[in-house]
Amino acid sequence: MSDTVLAIDIGSTKVCAIIAEIDNGKVQVLGHGITKSQGIKKGAITNIELASKSIKKAVSDAKRIAGSNITSATVSISNAYAKSLNSTGIVNIPHKDISIKEINRVMQTALYNANVPNEYEVIHVLPYNFRVDDQDFIEDPFGMNASRMEVDVNIIMTQKSNLSNLKKAVRSAGIEIDGIVLSGYASAIAVMDDDEKELGVAVIDLGGQTSNLVIHVGNSIRYNDFLGVGSNHITNDLSMALHTPLQIAESVKIRHGNLIETSNEVIELPIIGDEENRNGVSLEIVHSVIFARVEEALMILAKSLEKSALKEQIGAGIILTGGMTKLKGIRELAQSIFPAMPVRIGKPQEIEGMFEELKDPAFATVVGLLLYRAGKHTQYEINFNNEMLHSKAEHTDDLEDIRLDQHEQYKEEPAPAPKRKEQANEEKPETIVFDDLPDPNAEKSNAFKKIANWAKQLF
Repeated sequence: MSDTVLAIDIGSTKVCAIIAEIDNGKVQVLGHGITKSQGIKKGAITNIELASKSIKKAVSDAKRIAGSNITSATVSISNAYAKSLNSTGIVNIPHKDISIKEINRVMQTALYNANVPNEYEVIHVLPYNFRVDDQDFIEDPFGMNASRMEVDVNIIMTQKSNLSNLKKAVRSAGIEIDGIVLSGYASAIAVMDDDEKELGVAVIDLGGQTSNLVIHVGNSIRYNDFLGVGSNHITNDLSMALHTPLQIAESVKIRHGNLIETSNEVIELPIIGDEENRNGVSLEIVHSVIFARVEEALMILAKSLEKSALKEQIGAGIILTGGMTKLKGIRELAQSIFPAMPVRIGKPQEIEGMFEELKDPAFATVVGLLLYRAGKHTQYEINFNNEMLHSKAEHTDDLEDIRLDQHEQYKEEPAPAPKRKEQANEEKPETIVFDDLPDPNAEKSNAFKKIANWAKQLF
């Protein structure tokens, strides 16, 4: 059965909306809209009215292209005010077989045991390790036989005020929220492959005003961090260093931004507040300004990676994604800051019907939102609506049938109940014909007759 969904990535520099059709896990893009962000700074909404206008325009463009009038959406929320904490849940399994009901019970227990602050609201409860009896690191406990089950979870939460402002901005645009996903989590879903998930990987999303770090180890995200620095800060630095307007500084960054090669070439740029005169600037200065800002951001993220205490478990290295990755030489710079760890640039997974401009790393988050809706989320996670997400719904009944069949197959016939005396007396005795019964002495008598006949013949 196909389902039409709307995903909205509310970023600091752009708002992107995509309408897609999901059929048995396959996603097909129907339409998209992109508009410049207003009323959003460093991932947080600073003006609900302006933010709402940006969201409404992006959604309207997507609706027009898709020919759809969808009114509910899955929305990204910035890591800016997100925090995470770990918790554990333990339950006994009375029937010895682990069902969806038992997994939900252990997940809810872990959430109940967590000390979530009053001013925060939970958006994800992600299980990263199941234990069944004394067996650790169980990938999927469903259908196993056990007497006890434990789970370790990573709970991601955000400030209630930040969440409330996001809801108001989206609802003012005429859209209801049916799901909220952490932006770093969505970006990770879009760029990670199965091998990287298995080995452990860190995903760094370098956006316009923010940078996110997410570490995926085991079955799910174990750590997330936020840095309020992005590619717009490079533009601001260039504007101040070169005394040129922001728009000119942005074009200099895009055209001449290079973290590897330097040049002595001089370019002429307009001066802020002076329309007549121009200023000659060496590209060597442009290089040093950009290099300093990017190096600083990556160094802070490297310290955050050390702080996570998960560095040793990241076998697949680092994936860089987001708009800032378009800077030449950023992978090589990151490689020098994260020594002995492979680094690659991550583009979002290609989806059927995806427009060429959406294949850019800058759109990893919005593509991740679609994949999240298509079932690429962490198995058994509890979402923003306190629902447990899993792919076992259609198999649950089948498993019950299998269990019943197995029980019936090995079921012993019940022993007949002993008759009471009254019942025995009431029942008529069966009529037995003695002539029909074999004579036990017949064989013996035949033998004696033979001996007697033999004796007569002899004498």
